[in-house]
Amino acid sequence: QVQLVESGGGLVQAGGSLRLSCAASGRTFSSYGMGWFRQAPGKEREFVAAVSWSGIETRYADSVKARFTISRDNARNTVYLQMNSLKPEDTAVYYCAASALSYSDAVNEYLYWGQGTQVTVSS
Repeated sequence: QVQLVESGGGLVQAGGSLRLSCAASGRTFSSYGMGWFRQAPGKEREFVAAVSWSGIETRYADSVKARFTISRDNARNTVYLQMNSLKPEDTAVYYCAASALSYSDAVNEYLYWGQGTQVTVSS
């Protein structure tokens, strides 16, 4: 089992940057694909980015390509999401999740979820 705890959210002006972190417990962290998802009020949870167990392969939603970067440090059991050039439409609760299958963009392929961290981008 993997427990996930996100941090790094907050309030930022449009055009600014934030770095989210997700700390994982468990000795098998390096065997999981990791993903970031987000959910805005009244909307479904949507895929943001994912990274393979090795950290080599990554995948991004079109809406965040070239602005967000996902990475992981298996020695520290942590996955990161660097968010640059933030827009008001990036406002949401951001969740990290672990998948035993791959670095999928599908919500239902993730087994473990964190509690989320709020990101608010003001215009």
